[in-house]
Amino acid sequence: MSLVEHLQELRRRVLVSLAAILVGTIVGFIWYQYAPWRLMPLGEIIRGPYCSLPDELRADFTGDGECRLLATRPLEMFMLRLKIGALAGLVLASPVWLSQIWKFITPGLLKNERRYTFVFVTIAVILFVSGATLAYFILDQGFLILMSIGSEFQIAALSGGDYYNFLLSLIVIFGVSFEVPLIIIMLNLVGVLRYEHVKDKRRFIIVLIFIFAAVMTPTQDPFSMTILGLSITFLVELAFQFCRFNDRKRKRERPDWMDLDDEQGSGPIDAPTPVGSASPIGSSTSIRAAPIERPQPVHRAPATKSSTSQKRGFENDIDFGDVL
Repeated sequence: MSLVEHLQELRRRVLVSLAAILVGTIVGFIWYQYAPWRLMPLGEIIRGPYCSLPDELRADFTGDGECRLLATRPLEMFMLRLKIGALAGLVLASPVWLSQIWKFITPGLLKNERRYTFVFVTIAVILFVSGATLAYFILDQGFLILMSIGSEFQIAALSGGDYYNFLLSLIVIFGVSFEVPLIIIMLNLVGVLRYEHVKDKRRFIIVLIFIFAAVMTPTQDPFSMTILGLSITFLVELAFQFCRFNDRKRKRERPDWMDLDDEQGSGPIDAPTPVGSASPIGSSTSIRAAPIERPQPVHRAPATKSSTSQKRGFENDIDFGDVL
């Protein structure tokens, strides 16, 4: 296709993706308050970790003990519902816009590249969803630890915006952190990272992982940090084992001598030996030339009468006029 045709195809696929996200956003906006197909409302699912706190640790704004979040601005409730609906629409429409991206890049890939790209995208989605799900379930214990500190002097009265931003940031951090093993595998497949580079550095890597978990965890509680650190460590170890297996397979298919340079592959070269001196002329070992004999005169036989007459007859037979 020409450049204009590529741009037209890109515009068409972007419009299809935006339309799918818009439909998903409308569904998520409705689902926030009304649960379809006997499901739990989306707003109730999101506020679940906060409502799981004991009654003495959170404020009661209704007087009947029902769990409610606080709104401090007029448009906060509407914008929060719209934000959650848009996020839900992005997730619900992910099969559509992911397929559109796949169909756009597939014609430019080879058969092996298509297979690897599809596998990596699938694994990336699975890892992100796994991290987000783990973050949601450990938020209960993280909230309990955070809200229990100083509960004798204060009580939790969180606004909807602060709570949802905190929850979404934790979900995104866990989801993105779970992509680290996939990055390690990709670096190994392209030949940048090998197992021999990291096999003796596990202690240092584990310390870095836990430092990363302590810095990136928004709750800053030891429970969430430990869960995130242990999860990433387990996944990174699986990635290292994959690197180990892939390096062995690559070594069997490609011997080590093929990766050596010319000097290492040719082996040691012997030093040149000096050339011996020539023997002097006239020595006993030299060969003497034989003397040249004097040439002898050649004797010719006298011409006979018959040969002379034949020669004269041959000259008479030639007509010089014809030749001229």
